[in-house]
Amino acid sequence: MSVGDACRLMDALGITPNEDGASSLFRSTLFGRWETPPLVVEIMAGFHVKTAAGWTEVLPRTRVPVLVEGCVIYVPERAELAGMLRLFGRPKDLERVRLLAS
Repeated sequence: MSVGDACRLMDALGITPNEDGASSLFRSTLFGRWETPPLVVEIMAGFHVKTAAGWTEVLPRTRVPVLVEGCVIYVPERAELAGMLRLFGRPKDLERVRLLAS
């Protein structure tokens, strides 16, 4: 999401941005974790993944509404999400690609 949207969301949820939103594989301009729901939600703005070509921005281009426990959340279309997961390349991401395909 945009930095402005991420700031507004984190403020509304009472989340303090993580000062270190980077790893050897991923980095974000703004990063925070919403730990209240049963599944932790990571909020990222300016998200990049390191590839052979260097740091590559990950910016969803599609939005599909999905109903989860009575709330609508938006996720990328299945093919776009699979492409993102392939770009990440970790075993757990590749397993998610396999599950998306089934």
